[in-house]
Amino acid sequence: MHPSCALIIWLAAVLGIQFVGYAGLGLLLAAALVLTPGLSVRWRGYIWRARWLLLTLWLILAYNTPGEALHDLVWAPTYEGMAEGNLQAVRLVTMLACLSWLFLHLGHAGMICGLWGLLRPLRRLGLDIERVVVRLSLVLDNLQTPPAKGAWRQMLAAQPMDLGGQTVLPITLAPWRLRDSLLVAASALSLMGVAWW
Repeated sequence: MHPSCALIIWLAAVLGIQFVGYAGLGLLLAAALVLTPGLSVRWRGYIWRARWLLLTLWLILAYNTPGEALHDLVWAPTYEGMAEGNLQAVRLVTMLACLSWLFLHLGHAGMICGLWGLLRPLRRLGLDIERVVVRLSLVLDNLQTPPAKGAWRQMLAAQPMDLGGQTVLPITLAPWRLRDSLLVAASALSLMGVAWW
């Protein structure tokens, strides 16, 4: 699969997640877990890292959505808020599964190549896509290794540390095939169907 095609499929899935309920989310999760071996390990890691975000999202929705308070207590969340918080938390967990699929399928080099392929038509408009791709590559490199304790002080210093990163960013794109076009068309049709349903 072409890396740009994988990015388009991922984007369609992430957008489509906003329009489906528990059944659609369960189906998408089951498909991702069955079709991608090794997804569950990375996915669990992402969920663990996002645990405070999930809790905060649930609390905000549970307490700020109008409705009937739990057991008629003034300080309790509403039933409607808890239902909305549960749904949004499951949507976020499903998005993390899609992100795990994308990283497992493409890897670092594939992400850069896919982004390059998607942004290449914007060069005709005069946009400097090379800088965007290089900066994304640097961000992805920095996310791979956790910084040393106190590294933020050296980053703010007048003489920042030399990280010794790559000086050349190789980008090689696989040829776009008919299968890629069919997958993109199927993703677009699925997204439109889910949005209208």
